[in-house]
Amino acid sequence: MNFLFYLFCTLLYALTSNSFLLLARDLRWLLLFIPAFLFINAIPGLFLKTRSLRLRICNHGGRILAIFLASSMISVIWHIHLAIRSIPDDIPTLLWSMLLCVILEAILFWNGILCVYMTSVQLGIKQRVIGALCGMIPIANLIALENIIKISLAEARFEAKREALNHARRKDRLCATKYPLLLVHGVFFRDSNFFNYWGRIPADLIENGAVIYYGNHQSAASVEDSASELTERIKAIVAESGCEKLNIIAHSKGGLDCKYALSKLDAAPYVASLTTINTPHKGCIFADVLLTKIPEQVKNKAADMYNAALRKFGDSNPDFIAAVSNLTASFCASLDCDNIPEEIYQRSVGSVMPKACDGKFPLNLSYHLVKYFDGPNDGLVSTDSFKWGSNHRVLTPKGRRGISHADMIDLNRENIDGFDVREFYLELVHELKEQGL
Repeated sequence: MNFLFYLFCTLLYALTSNSFLLLARDLRWLLLFIPAFLFINAIPGLFLKTRSLRLRICNHGGRILAIFLASSMISVIWHIHLAIRSIPDDIPTLLWSMLLCVILEAILFWNGILCVYMTSVQLGIKQRVIGALCGMIPIANLIALENIIKISLAEARFEAKREALNHARRKDRLCATKYPLLLVHGVFFRDSNFFNYWGRIPADLIENGAVIYYGNHQSAASVEDSASELTERIKAIVAESGCEKLNIIAHSKGGLDCKYALSKLDAAPYVASLTTINTPHKGCIFADVLLTKIPEQVKNKAADMYNAALRKFGDSNPDFIAAVSNLTASFCASLDCDNIPEEIYQRSVGSVMPKACDGKFPLNLSYHLVKYFDGPNDGLVSTDSFKWGSNHRVLTPKGRRGISHADMIDLNRENIDGFDVREFYLELVHELKEQGL
């Protein structure tokens, strides 16, 4: 039915945009063509079953761009036929017909492109720029437009299905764990109301019954200082909420901070589980090399710039050099913070990028450096480094696209073929619930 509906819309719009000859004979055709024009510009994509207006508009934009592409091809064929028939006898008729067609098709195009550009998350900056640059280049503009249509429609379908899935299982409360979750960020980021480090993950977990808190610690500090901050944060959450304990999910350096807090400080009695995500438990050899090779003056200048910038974003005492130094393989080898009480459930997860182009900047640049010194990696951390304890998982991509360090926290809000990061976290948290945690 969908195919037949959009085929009907395409043919109707092609007839409308190429209606000059009919209108020249009888203006009463406007009674058909004006409603058809308004209907196709306003309605086709809004039938998507979702509560999200953004997704309906995104789907609408993709649908009418598809109608534009098909109807434009029909219009080209029609005007080639008209040109053969009209030249040289009736060129004004040909020109007026072409003008009407161009205007109506342009309205449909801009309607669709504005809809997807304003609402699609998956298009990203790259596809938007490519679309803009290729707009006036024959053939290239068709390829770019086809990609835009595919991406926007796939996003709308995927998100609508995910919304329906969450709605259907909401009563199951799959993520309603005994103890709340504490999400702990990695280095060089802060928990913020304006930019969620964990992307779309928290909203889905909450919708499925989870209670979530955030570490709220500084973006760059030594493992010891971050662990001290987190210990105080954990105690405060437990005291204020009366939850007794927390389930910690920590990404990147956040895993090292939490291990230190549990093994060397007094956070352990308040923690039920620790899950580390792409944490460099054995450090990064390439970090040792960089800190050795980069001149001291350059390191200090970069540190001063970063520390000054992050103070403006809320860090009271950021320490760029300490944070980076604590990610080295030499430091992690001396850290000795694996003596976490056995009653705390422990597990680790990591992911792999088979090739550099799987990651976005700057991970696509660091990938080769990490691979040279550390081996297969996620753009920052090697597969050997993020393995910790007896309960660990290595996520290998099912499709052609790898899973980067940033993908594991949905930093780019990207839907990856073969890996649904939100569903992955839902499964992680559901396992905690099954464990009685």
